[in-house]
Amino acid sequence: MKRVKFFMCVFVLIAFRSNAQDPSFSQFFSSPLNINPALTANINADWRAIANFRNQWIGPASPYITGTISYDAKMFQKKIPNVENDGNVFGLGGMLMYDKAMGGVVKSSYASMDVSYKVKLSSGETKHYITAGFGTIYGHRRINFAGIDFEEQFTGYGFNTNLPTGESSLSSMKGYFSVSTGLLYSIKTQNSNFDIGVSAFHVNKPKQTFLQDENQYIPMRKVAHANFETFLSESVVLSLNGIYQSQSTAKYYSFGGALGYYLPYNSDFMLNAGLWYWSKNAVIPYLGISYQDYQFGMSYDVTTSKLNQANDKPNTWELSLIVRGKNKPSYVIPCPWK
Repeated sequence: MKRVKFFMCVFVLIAFRSNAQDPSFSQFFSSPLNINPALTANINADWRAIANFRNQWIGPASPYITGTISYDAKMFQKKIPNVENDGNVFGLGGMLMYDKAMGGVVKSSYASMDVSYKVKLSSGETKHYITAGFGTIYGHRRINFAGIDFEEQFTGYGFNTNLPTGESSLSSMKGYFSVSTGLLYSIKTQNSNFDIGVSAFHVNKPKQTFLQDENQYIPMRKVAHANFETFLSESVVLSLNGIYQSQSTAKYYSFGGALGYYLPYNSDFMLNAGLWYWSKNAVIPYLGISYQDYQFGMSYDVTTSKLNQANDKPNTWELSLIVRGKNKPSYVIPCPWK
């Protein structure tokens, strides 16, 4: 019976993943290249490296795990026109993402390469910018049959996993290429920062040849996001942000904010605490620490929907690490992803 239940769970999972909905993070503000290629090199430094990890338990099955590593930087700064005084920026970056479910039975991964160009529209005390971004993605999905027992492997005395399954077509699914694009509008003053952007992923709706069905394709993911940061005092910073994403029939949003507090007599050290609300399903407490060029954050999804009444309640937590390097301005407005 356990084997039957396990196989049914895998079957349901495969059917769900066949819609190819992209992984998402509760700490979306700590994974900028996953929400808009125009955020590439939109940083208060010369370069930025980010690592994200998400562990999500739903029911008695093994966890659904997602992780990313990304790097982006400002390029050709001596050759870009109007680059002085926080001017135009050409950005280049890339990200590696993986996720797995059912103890590694179902795995997917992709690599992306992004470019952006930011143009300074005005000078003075209030600066306006517009940024365009473009990205390419290569993705791949596969199923590990070593973790599944099939009817063809039953001998009458038990399951013999050395016997063929007759499902080799699943393990040879082809990869796909897709395209992403985005725009970002920014306003910056001495004490505040505002960004609003839109983006689209899988614009070309690539085929994923799942189960050798030529009609299977990855639906476009559309994103809208905004963030605002301002100093409330010399030592307290308010950060607000939100996001809306739509892909196929899945639509979800998140919004919230955090307060950052600089420790007395130590402007290199800031504590962050905040709360986000996720699509009528969860509230997400967040704690973070920033020290010089390093930013660490952790969050936990507290389920508020009917799923919280189930015997096996969802259990989701995330970790993020951001490192910024070289030529960081002496005075910046702290932003979760800059």
